[in-house]
Amino acid sequence: MSLVTTLTYVLPHRFLSTLARVLAYSKNPLVSRWLIDTVTEKFGVDLNEAAQPDPRAYPTFNAFFTRALKPGARVADPNPRSLLMPADGRISQCGPIRDGVIFQAKGQSFTAAELLGGDEVAAAPFRDGAFATVYLSPKDYHRVHMPWAGTLRETVHVPGRLFSVGPDAVRDVPRLFARNERLVCHFDTDFGPMVQVMVGALLVSGVETVWGGVEIPHYADRVTRKDYRGRGITLKRFAEMARFNYGSTVIVLLPPGVAELDPGLSAETPVRLGQALARRNA
Repeated sequence: MSLVTTLTYVLPHRFLSTLARVLAYSKNPLVSRWLIDTVTEKFGVDLNEAAQPDPRAYPTFNAFFTRALKPGARVADPNPRSLLMPADGRISQCGPIRDGVIFQAKGQSFTAAELLGGDEVAAAPFRDGAFATVYLSPKDYHRVHMPWAGTLRETVHVPGRLFSVGPDAVRDVPRLFARNERLVCHFDTDFGPMVQVMVGALLVSGVETVWGGVEIPHYADRVTRKDYRGRGITLKRFAEMARFNYGSTVIVLLPPGVAELDPGLSAETPVRLGQALARRNA
């Protein structure tokens, strides 16, 4: 286990993430410009794709980090049967869910029920389905979009730790994605249920949705559910769904028999929002 991963077991996760949030929202130009310049240089951020390419135009680091893209910078796969990649980043893992178990890394896995906050009933439709785990690095576009059109049914805010979700932590921390604080978003689609899970991480204390605004933090000390049935919150395929305030991970769950994951996808594959994630079987 790496030293950084070892340290994350003892670090005060929420305190550090709260401190990072204060810096990210600071309107002090010395703070915001230093953070923007550091991340842009270290991670090779391509601001030519941004709707606002001038780094000095962003009032805070968070405004820069959650920046919009120019129209046409990302497009949906033209095949109408394609379920779309929900975010820029790279594949952490993807493949079949085997008897309710989701593969994390060599020697590590977790169950769909654990990921969904211990809800066996909600996890049942995905028991032998498919999943894709997409890691967003600091250089990536940090808005998450819909793989397919869906109507929001429920969100579940699951409390937890805020481990790093980098490759070392994914390899070393057992059940990582089922331990970190996360927002589970349940959608009803024309093929049945679909889930997108927004997983928080160390220094990643913010998740916002297009329907509810800030969801994390307000850090949770218990599982919190919000019922949206009957509210008519329907999002189109490729529409923005949520955003991270710093990089993290989104996990997509699909029921069995609905679609085949794109054969070109595997662990560490770089991906872009809108490319084909899977193809509908019918």
